[in-house]
Amino acid sequence: MRVAVIGPTHPYKGGIAQHTTELAHRLAALGHQVVIESWSDQYPARLYPGVQRVAEPEMEPFGSTRYPLSWRRPEGWVRLGRRLRREADAVVLVVVTPIQAPAYLAILTALRGRAGRRGGGPRVLALCHNVLPHERRAVDEPLIRAVLRRVSAVLVHTAAQAELAATLTPAPVVVAEMAPHLWSSPTRRRPEVTEPATQAEPGVRATAGGRPRRSLLFFGLVRPYKGLDVLLRALARGPADVRLTVAGEFWGDAAQTTRLIADLGLTDRVDVRAGYVDAAEVAGLFAAADALVLPYRAGTASQNVDLAHLYGLPVIATTVGTLATAVRDGVDGLLVPPDDVDALAAALRRLYEPGVLADLRAKVSPPDPQAAWGNYLDAALGALGDG
Repeated sequence: MRVAVIGPTHPYKGGIAQHTTELAHRLAALGHQVVIESWSDQYPARLYPGVQRVAEPEMEPFGSTRYPLSWRRPEGWVRLGRRLRREADAVVLVVVTPIQAPAYLAILTALRGRAGRRGGGPRVLALCHNVLPHERRAVDEPLIRAVLRRVSAVLVHTAAQAELAATLTPAPVVVAEMAPHLWSSPTRRRPEVTEPATQAEPGVRATAGGRPRRSLLFFGLVRPYKGLDVLLRALARGPADVRLTVAGEFWGDAAQTTRLIADLGLTDRVDVRAGYVDAAEVAGLFAAADALVLPYRAGTASQNVDLAHLYGLPVIATTVGTLATAVRDGVDGLLVPPDDVDALAAALRRLYEPGVLADLRAKVSPPDPQAAWGNYLDAALGALGDG
């Protein structure tokens, strides 16, 4: 089957670009003729306050990749749709943000494939990482509704997202659990997974002065819905000897976070490493931590759970999206309600009770990318009529 995947890939950074790339690799490995149709210019810089691109690939780039799309050039949207009408049997439309809806609507109109193969066009699968943004504007829902009503099928990653998508489109909605893609494919920049240094018990690490050090990690893009402020307030109420590393690019100004850290008296306990985390730095960050903390107020799925488990770390998370099932409470992590400072502080105290951290770490299982991707591809290809 000739498959066109429309979405971000290298040099764009981050999990969605990596997922697009890995999807193309795995579809090609199944024998399909695959091309990625990507963006030379994804959206105006003012709409994304961070660095959009990286110089070095985060994973092996996909060989058959073209860059016909730019937010500045609407005529390119129409040309791509017309070309894919001739060249593709199926199109996977990676839905990242409503900002891209006008481009996608132009492509879909040029495909003339409003539903199924009407008019002879290819089938179109909308792959929604989030059906709607966590932080929404009034225009977001009508834009996404317009896109989803013009595709053959929709793929989402949770049952809750399926329910939301079903309110926006009559097209069939398929649920497939997100498959691991952060550093799960061969790449020359793949971080090494190393065993932590020998120690009496996880969570007890000597500082230069010989005192024990306990450390937690908050990792990834920092946005309001991810609840870093909740974690900082919980840290101030938790064990006084626990430190926190915040590693990730801030969505906007980091000054508010810096002020909160100072107001809470945490300046000596919080290490903020603002900026995009290069793949080469990931292993060191996770090796230095006792646990990863995901204090999300909202969310659908997070690859960070798989990433923590890859490095043998338990996860403290909130019960939002797939976090409630990806983390097994009391087995390989701890779960708390979202936006609950007291509950999160209690979880931090529990983590460092005698034997708890060691027991959680002993039960962490690394992700199985092969099995997960097998299920994911079955769902995607089934929705495209090739399952």
